[in-house]
Amino acid sequence: MASIDLPRALQDYFAFAETTPTRNGRRFSITLPYVRADGRLDRLQWWYHLSAAKEMALGDNAQDSLRTEAIERFTVHIERWLQNTRQDLYGDGSIPYVSAEGNRVVAAYQVDPATSEGLPQNGEDDIADPVAIEHNAAEGSAAEVQEAGGSTPTKSDHRPANKSAFG
Repeated sequence: MASIDLPRALQDYFAFAETTPTRNGRRFSITLPYVRADGRLDRLQWWYHLSAAKEMALGDNAQDSLRTEAIERFTVHIERWLQNTRQDLYGDGSIPYVSAEGNRVVAAYQVDPATSEGLPQNGEDDIADPVAIEHNAAEGSAAEVQEAGGSTPTKSDHRPANKSAFG
């Protein structure tokens, strides 16, 4: 089953348009804009046609009945597209987002830089200096390598260069 998680009905996100009528009849489109996982705007479109003969046969409500049928078919198409491509349609804004199942983009919240750097807040004691921690960690790892009998890498420890006809 397609994963559609929108606060309103899917049809509320559709845009409707009609092209210039031709001698063959009238053409209409339904468009669903969406934001892809890479942040680019994209769209799905559904086109339908109303010939003059069909309009005369169906009477005054021809355009409305054809539009209702097109909306139903387009909705089924979107659900199948989401299911076949394993994507989710979600969002709270006027343009929904589409991304791979389980990879929804979570809104980023503003982070207080002082808190994220681990600096003391509201009278807390200065427990650790981040620079000293990095310096001690670097010294400790080098000492551990020396004690374990490790050596610095030599040219023979590296993989041979790629010697092919192209490189």
